[in-house]
Amino acid sequence: MTDEIRPQPLRRSTIWVTVYAIAMAFVEAAVVVYLRQILSPGDPAVSTPTAGVSAIPVIEAFREAATIVMLLAVGALAGGDAWERFLWFSCAFGLWDIFYYVWLRVLIGWPGSVLSWDVLFLIPVPWTAPVLAPVIISVGLVLGSLWLLHLKGKGAVLRFAPWLWALTILGGAIVLLSFLLDYRLAVQGVEPPVFHWFVFAAGVSVALLALVIGVRRLEWGRNPAFPPRVRS
Repeated sequence: MTDEIRPQPLRRSTIWVTVYAIAMAFVEAAVVVYLRQILSPGDPAVSTPTAGVSAIPVIEAFREAATIVMLLAVGALAGGDAWERFLWFSCAFGLWDIFYYVWLRVLIGWPGSVLSWDVLFLIPVPWTAPVLAPVIISVGLVLGSLWLLHLKGKGAVLRFAPWLWALTILGGAIVLLSFLLDYRLAVQGVEPPVFHWFVFAAGVSVALLALVIGVRRLEWGRNPAFPPRVRS
């Protein structure tokens, strides 16, 4: 008789994914502190390190890619199927991003406010936005992922129509556009005069609408412990 591999309870997985993401955020925040001190001695709170070491941008790009790989790995370990792996990855990503800023604030007092500008990502070009924007996305990822994981544990069949996926991708693309519109200024080391909050809000709204519609249209499996629900 072969032993069945049972998925971890939702509460236990939540705790360990959270612990991992917070610890990982501290490690990355510490690395960023070191890099900023090397590139801008005496000013560790600078939001965009000045160019000085030609290899640093390449190293940073690979470090960011490695971060995503690490988050994918913890999602794969926490999830029992493809949906759970994806949702735990999204949850870990959101927690990591939030606590990355928390740890930087604790370590060096930056960001000074949620409206401080930051370079969010370097692949394929710099993404720039006030800290509040990625934090909003991350909170949404955490809450949305845990919501879907909870529904799945109750017997919901996570299956969404292609048009809902297209709507979600559209929302994400609009949000990404708001980060990339001023990338040329980031390359020059200049903060944009204003963030494109209207574009950002439009993207978030489209993605949130897709999630809500998708949840309302979910079907429920035949689990004796959870009787099927009738959609209104």
